[in-house]
Amino acid sequence: MIAVLVTLGLGLLSLSLVAVGGAIAVMPEVHRLTVEAHGWLDDTTFTQLFALAQAAPGPNVLAVSLIGWQVAGLPGLLVATVAMCGPTSLLAYAFSRLRHRLADSIWVKAVAQGLVPLAVGLMLATGIVLAEAAMVGWFSIAITAVASIVVWRSRFSPLWVLGGGAVCGMLAQALHQ
Repeated sequence: MIAVLVTLGLGLLSLSLVAVGGAIAVMPEVHRLTVEAHGWLDDTTFTQLFALAQAAPGPNVLAVSLIGWQVAGLPGLLVATVAMCGPTSLLAYAFSRLRHRLADSIWVKAVAQGLVPLAVGLMLATGIVLAEAAMVGWFSIAITAVASIVVWRSRFSPLWVLGGGAVCGMLAQALHQ
């Protein structure tokens, strides 16, 4: 158990430092760590935990906390949350103090603008990994495509889309039994 906690903590600690755009930006690497590298979770469980975290009110880092809980119970939740939030919180605090002093610096503005495409790319990678993990047939591909288009092109809350996807998934499950 200690080895799992140390591995989980060190893995998430290193990811927290590159999580530009929040925890959601490094979900592909969290998936690689927990599903592919160590086999602590399967694709379905990972996707369900991510969906649950997104449906719940609160920050995106909740997904990492739920994954920690699934991997190692309460100690896993605590290690995952502290490893993901601790370093970035300290860095954000230090940078905010520095940025206040260097607010007019051209390089601070350049760095801030340069991080935007990085954050967008990391979040896009998250979407691709989660979509691949959720794909189990043509019906799930269709649900994912329709949900993506509805969220992108409409003013519907993503919670309605999530609820609709859940209903479609239950119907598909009932039809296959």
